[in-house]
Amino acid sequence: MTHFDTVLVANRGEIALRVMRTARDLGLQTVAVFSETDADAPHVRFADQAVCIGPAPAADSYLNAERILQAAARTGAGAIHPGYGFLSENADFARAVAGAGLVFIGPSPDAIEIMGDKAKAKRLMIKAGVPCVPGYEGEDQNAQQFLAAANKIGFPVMVKAAAGGGGKGMRLVHTADELPDALQIARAEALNAFGSDVLILEKAVLEPRHVEIQVFGDADGTVLHLGERDCSVQRRHQKVIEEAPSPVVDPALRDRMGQAAIAAAQAVNYVGAGTVEFLLEPSGAFYFLEMNTRLQVEHPVTEMVTGVDLVALQLRVASGLPLDLSQNDVAHKGHAIEVRLYAEDPEQGFLPSAGPISLWHAPHGQGLRLDGGIETGGEVSAFYDPMLAKVIGWGATREEARRRVLRGLQKSALFGPASNRDFLIDALSQPEFVQGEATTGFIGRTYGDSFTPATRSDRDHAIAAVLHTQLYFEKARQAAPHIAEELLGWSSSKPLSSVVVYHSVDEPVTCRVTRKDTGFVVPIGDAQFEVTLRRKGTTEFELVIDGDRVSGLYHQQSDRALSVALPDSSFAVYDCAGMPRAEEESGLGLVTAPMHGRLLGLSVAVGETIERGQKLAVLEAMKMQHEILAAVSGTVSRIEPQAGQQMAAGDVILEIVEDE
Repeated sequence: MTHFDTVLVANRGEIALRVMRTARDLGLQTVAVFSETDADAPHVRFADQAVCIGPAPAADSYLNAERILQAAARTGAGAIHPGYGFLSENADFARAVAGAGLVFIGPSPDAIEIMGDKAKAKRLMIKAGVPCVPGYEGEDQNAQQFLAAANKIGFPVMVKAAAGGGGKGMRLVHTADELPDALQIARAEALNAFGSDVLILEKAVLEPRHVEIQVFGDADGTVLHLGERDCSVQRRHQKVIEEAPSPVVDPALRDRMGQAAIAAAQAVNYVGAGTVEFLLEPSGAFYFLEMNTRLQVEHPVTEMVTGVDLVALQLRVASGLPLDLSQNDVAHKGHAIEVRLYAEDPEQGFLPSAGPISLWHAPHGQGLRLDGGIETGGEVSAFYDPMLAKVIGWGATREEARRRVLRGLQKSALFGPASNRDFLIDALSQPEFVQGEATTGFIGRTYGDSFTPATRSDRDHAIAAVLHTQLYFEKARQAAPHIAEELLGWSSSKPLSSVVVYHSVDEPVTCRVTRKDTGFVVPIGDAQFEVTLRRKGTTEFELVIDGDRVSGLYHQQSDRALSVALPDSSFAVYDCAGMPRAEEESGLGLVTAPMHGRLLGLSVAVGETIERGQKLAVLEAMKMQHEILAAVSGTVSRIEPQAGQQMAAGDVILEIVEDE
């Protein structure tokens, strides 16, 4: 048995908090590490000790193994938990931890190394008898070799980074003509994310189920599985909604997949928590995809249905103790669904979003669990992954779990950076998901490349206008404390009205708000709304509009700016009443950064003639690469930044003189 009483968590955000909570429950001391931009983050304040390990860029902080080991030595930590992402699947880091005389809470470096290389892993799985997708995992990385292999396998094929996962360095290729560009982009993304540009090819299994098996091994050689998770709801190969058990896996299939996952783990003498991922076809055939040698983002759904604390089990096994359960002890109870809340703008192609958090009202309720790492007043950094929190719901049935997660989201709000909150609400309500029929093509087929919510209605504007008017009134009341309450807003001729004018895509929306008895009347265009404000707190409100009771959340950024979250939509409005209208500028010739990030490269030069849709530049933000395409045809007249420069959202990258 290996003794340690202090655990350093080499990560940030929600996973750092999640690991430290269990460690503290077990009586262990905890150490947080943080970058300069995370100095006041929740995980830093929660820990017993905290050490700054460098500037904001991950390469200078959370990926700096030397500084993390120095922090462990300084604080007396005897073990390091890597969480997921960053250094969690870095074999050299695991070796360095062991070399420093510390316990790495994870599998052996050899297991990480083998399973971290998709080519080596696939060859080993074939040898172990685990079903695998046809593909190419050879050492010859020449583009012509990939083309020959792709033609032999048959299109479509999937290009993948051999050293990575999470959708990075991955491209779906439908034809031979698309392959060269896909290889180039995947190599660059893989090198940037994983430090290796080695790629593999696999036959693309279109719209399968993505089902993974949670495995656990101890130092005595015992390996067992804790059932499956269905992670089919994905966008750009990144998981969005996960659940356990899978709606399409019966006990017999669960046993077959579980035994295959155990065989995969035994092939590398696996110790600790791991996940073996499979593609599942409707026929029941399944194929090895990869093995993640760490705790998964979606591990809470397994915990909810099995009652097993996977982090506690990790700490137990890492201390040298055997697993305290057998395969027969593992049983599923009920159903659990997890959604990932991302800082991204679904209306703008799900581009990452960053900035200060004006208000975070977390989901809560019966059967709900929240794993989060954000708070009101904090900031979403452009340097890290855009996932902010996970909402997990448990129910006796799948439908009960779904309703609980849905209600939790409907009662939540994130104001500041754009988020996928409304998108998640819509996805959970789609018939295909409700019926448990969603495959990996669900999001692409249902939404395409972006999510456009229903057009904001006059009813929504009326609700916002009443809130705005009430806030104006309360401010006036504070400014005139000497005036009697009954005289405020009083007129001897007729009831006074407040005019609120909101920006709109087409024409400004004018709302004339008039107090009437205990409520308000709001005519907008041909419609008229009667509103009674029942309750208004500092962030919550409840009102009745045309007989319907509505509750929601709000935040006032300024006298004119207001954010509102209703059960099915959230939006921001700006009162432009009395303001001069600015001259409209087309701006079509200016190409600006759509988000905070680093400019990786430019594909054009000054004086070059370009066509609409042509690639202009590649911007890296929140660990992913995003191509910037030309919106017009013309000639590049100027280029502002150089490759490698950090960009802020709205910064000009280049200008195009349009063709006449």
